[in-house]
Amino acid sequence: MKNSLILKNWIIILFLFASTSYAQQKDLLLEDIFKNYTFNQKSVYGINWMKDGKFYTTFASLDNGDVAILKKNILSNEVVDTLVTNSELAIFLSNPYFRIQDYSLSSQENQMLISSETESIYRRSSKSYYFIYDLSNNTIQPVSENEKISNATFSPNGKMVAYTKGNNIFIYNIATNNTSQVTNDGEWNKIINGSSDWVYEEEFSIAKAFFWSPDSKKISYFKFNEEDVPVYNMQKWQGLYPKDYKFKYPKAGENNSIVTAHVFNLDNNKTSTINTGSNPDIYLPRMQWTTQDGVLSIIKMNRLQNELEIIHYNAVSEETQTILTETSDTYVDLDFNDKLIYLQNGSFLRTSEKDGFKHIYLHASNGEELQQITSGNWEVSSLIGINEKSKTIYYTSREESPLETTLYSIKTNGKSKKKLSTRKGSNRANFSNDYKYYINYNSAVDQPYYITLHSSNGKMLKVLEDNKNLLSKLNDYKLGKKEFIKIKSDNEELNAYVIYPYNFDENAKYPVLMQVYGGPGSQLVVDSFGRTRDFWHYYLANQGYIIVCVDNRGTGGRGRKFKHSTYKQLGKLETEDQINAAKEISKLPYIDADRIGIWGWSYGGYMSSLCLLKGNNVFKTAIAVAPVTNWRFYDTIYTERYLQTPQDNPSGYDEYSPMFLADRLKGNYFIIHGTGDDNVHFQNSVEMVNQLIKSDKQFNSFYYPDRDHSIRGGNTSMHLYQMMTDYLRNNL
Repeated sequence: MKNSLILKNWIIILFLFASTSYAQQKDLLLEDIFKNYTFNQKSVYGINWMKDGKFYTTFASLDNGDVAILKKNILSNEVVDTLVTNSELAIFLSNPYFRIQDYSLSSQENQMLISSETESIYRRSSKSYYFIYDLSNNTIQPVSENEKISNATFSPNGKMVAYTKGNNIFIYNIATNNTSQVTNDGEWNKIINGSSDWVYEEEFSIAKAFFWSPDSKKISYFKFNEEDVPVYNMQKWQGLYPKDYKFKYPKAGENNSIVTAHVFNLDNNKTSTINTGSNPDIYLPRMQWTTQDGVLSIIKMNRLQNELEIIHYNAVSEETQTILTETSDTYVDLDFNDKLIYLQNGSFLRTSEKDGFKHIYLHASNGEELQQITSGNWEVSSLIGINEKSKTIYYTSREESPLETTLYSIKTNGKSKKKLSTRKGSNRANFSNDYKYYINYNSAVDQPYYITLHSSNGKMLKVLEDNKNLLSKLNDYKLGKKEFIKIKSDNEELNAYVIYPYNFDENAKYPVLMQVYGGPGSQLVVDSFGRTRDFWHYYLANQGYIIVCVDNRGTGGRGRKFKHSTYKQLGKLETEDQINAAKEISKLPYIDADRIGIWGWSYGGYMSSLCLLKGNNVFKTAIAVAPVTNWRFYDTIYTERYLQTPQDNPSGYDEYSPMFLADRLKGNYFIIHGTGDDNVHFQNSVEMVNQLIKSDKQFNSFYYPDRDHSIRGGNTSMHLYQMMTDYLRNNL
């Protein structure tokens, strides 16, 4: 490895496991990864912080195989009470098959809302049987008798539960056991009340679209009128005759739902409609009650998402006021980690990319900017929250490296910044409601979850989970080395990693398999412990492949310019970067330049297809799983954010759509898709196959009946990865 062209660009060298002196005897098998789940990390989950600041509740598996919800002392982590067990509830309900799947406590902490038999709808939505368990008298009652419902949520006063069913909103009164209906016009594929439509759920990360007011007297909600949204028909291949599943899916340039905002008053059963402007072709991605009595905050964006407004609505006067507007020559980013945090005096915290990097800002209640709290050529990853008493804000950032996530605190005046996390890699924090304590979830490439309890000043109080058993188990396997490197492309340094075979010989010649995702704001090259797909890469490395992953231009963690560089031309710079990286790698003396392959899933499937077609003199083989092959087939919110509409930017859609480049195929191409993919429709692969046939190109394809975008369930993952492994053995 002394002659490596990449070596000069190293930023850090990491080994998958520190204890390399131990005899590593076992060969890594696919069954270890996908059947036995040998390398799954243990975690601490189901955390609910209790309001007295001394306890929290959590899920736990008992020695007898039962599942319990436990109350634990924060400082000692000792169990002070077993609130309920699964077996107890099964007896109460005379249902031996009952299983607790999730729970939440009322604000008074005397009742628990428990879900069971949860059935997934789309990525974030589901429906379940819900029960209220009274902790004071050990009684249980269903929220909706013998019916699955969605989004069940306690009112702040703990007296009611609101939920959605049949596209309508309902309120269940716990004391009287009566249910009232808030909306009545809900209808499948026409009107949705209190839940989001498909595209909002997928791209704005919301499933529940109603919100209790702090005084429990009002419910605000979104109404989606999707009557004019085109229907996508997805067949389900079960039974003697396949069934049609038709749902509204707005593809780029097509009609969106008309979304309106409303407030229902429980005192008089009246509903008010909020004025959000005369243009119905807008997005309303966020809604929340502020700390000011009766004031509701709504985020509004235009169709192209290059203008964002924060609107305040007074539920008493029914007046609206736009208090802040942000515009961009590309798009205003609004991701899953963005928070609008209102302080008791009505001021609020938000994040913005407006100075070139995502940072935290403090605004007055009228929207005036009071303070840019963080600054620098690095990104805030997430705004976690604030302890108002000490005026301390908690956040994570990429300040130390785009590959790492570090926890910090800072005062509201932008001073006294303090690094709280002490372990390298990726850190995520879950703070108690009073911000006195937090649980830190750390992992690194050589460390599975290391979960610790801390006081708010960063002092570690207790280790909750160290995954020592997993670390010990890993030492029994032959696992290769992983290095983080930098690769140049068009004068831009790209973050990347390489995984070498366990028995790497620099005098031998190795084929390369590149993994790619590459979509806007994404990151694969991060210092965190691997998941199942990552261990497949270690398996392939031990089969004689070198694995390479490059975060191309357009990916996240490196600022606005880097991320927004792909605006209006998705696929162009990303593909150039992957091809350039492959060319650089091919110069290494131990690389077989004639055997370079690439694979990816979703956006990564789009990229692997495009790389093989555009780089047909570089790549020998590509595997595309659930790929987008034409951006005209994908949804409005995501696609138009980065490409504008097909009407405004037709060349941006067509010049880098794999479908229209099928005649360039020279190498080995394997396209895989689930027929039940509600996200990236099977249509993408069908039309790609049609174009390949038209161009007289030979290829391989495989479909998974009724599997969704994740292509999993039962033996599916094992089958998929075995199939891809065999394909690589024969074609790379």
